[in-house]
Amino acid sequence: MKFAVIATPTTSGADWAERARRLEGAGWQAVLVPDAGAIPSTFPTLAAAAAVTTTLRLRTWVLAIPLRSAAAVVRETAALQVLSDGRFELGLGTGRPDAQKEATQLGLPWPTGSQRRQQLLDVAGAVRAEVSPAPPIVVTASGEKMIAAAAPVVDCVALALRPAATEQDLDAAVQQVRAVAPAVPLSLQAMGVGGRLPAYMARAGINGDALLNGGAIGMLPADPAAIVDVLQGRQERWGVDEIVVAEDFVDDFAPVLAQLSGQ
Repeated sequence: MKFAVIATPTTSGADWAERARRLEGAGWQAVLVPDAGAIPSTFPTLAAAAAVTTTLRLRTWVLAIPLRSAAAVVRETAALQVLSDGRFELGLGTGRPDAQKEATQLGLPWPTGSQRRQQLLDVAGAVRAEVSPAPPIVVTASGEKMIAAAAPVVDCVALALRPAATEQDLDAAVQQVRAVAPAVPLSLQAMGVGGRLPAYMARAGINGDALLNGGAIGMLPADPAAIVDVLQGRQERWGVDEIVVAEDFVDDFAPVLAQLSGQ
């Protein structure tokens, strides 16, 4: 099982560098940087982390494909592969709910759903053809059409489920993936621990306790041993190979990483 953490710069370059080194030292396999207009640009942020680490993998989380041309993604990907000595991972998506607003601000058109799915496939194909070594490609997908289009041609599918999604929802999404890609690795984000949510979700007014009590698949128990049991169960039942968490919960996961890494 792999563990990845979502993080962004908040104060300074020196602070960001220290956090990247700390995550690597704590045993996290990858750092994931969101692609949103309100935070520092994804590629230079990952480049800064690459410069101060040696094993930590670096992933976009995730690029909104309508906001970039295939040529631009190829160029940035090639640069990150060089700067990280091949540790870059390309996370792609068809766009967050607010990405259309960003497209308008950038003076870009907003394609239809089918056009965005094709753009994503075109970008993945261009990166594989033009970047050497080609990075692993992770696609965030929730809808049946996106899963059917992307799952057979990418290296990992990150299941994007709604906050209140339950085990039944996860099971349905996994079955959709397995119908077209029986062996592709799966990634799943843990939204919260013991009723606590990341700061950005709490600010949005989302109630972690309500999600936990409602059986939301993204909410994990507070006890580290119980977290281990839950994660191992999901790996055995659904083949969830990677867990993604917000940096807010790094301390909560320290004993989890220690146990599952055999330390």
